[in-house]
Amino acid sequence: QVQLVESGGGLVQAGGSLRLSCAASGHTFSIDAMAWFRQAHGKEREVVARIIWRLSNTYYVDSVKGRFTISRDNAKNTVYLQMNSLKPEDTAVYYCAAQADGKGYNYWGQGTQVIVSS
Repeated sequence: QVQLVESGGGLVQAGGSLRLSCAASGHTFSIDAMAWFRQAHGKEREVVARIIWRLSNTYYVDSVKGRFTISRDNAKNTVYLQMNSLKPEDTAVYYCAAQADGKGYNYWGQGTQVIVSS
């Protein structure tokens, strides 16, 4: 089992920055990849960024490329999402997820709200 706890959401003006953190605990040795998803009101959940846990290979959805950066600190079992140049359309609940044991994203955090005002 892997437990994920997110922090760092909040209210920010357009153009501002936020950093989300996701601390993993439990069987962290089984983690293959971690990702940040988001779900805006009335929309489907989408993957925002992903990082391969041991290789640091990253993926970003086109809408955040050049603005968001995903990183991890293996010693702290924590993944971060640095969000710069935020736009109102980035407003959503952001979820941290872990892919472990060769399966899909089978562990999820509780979500953290990000609101970007125009």
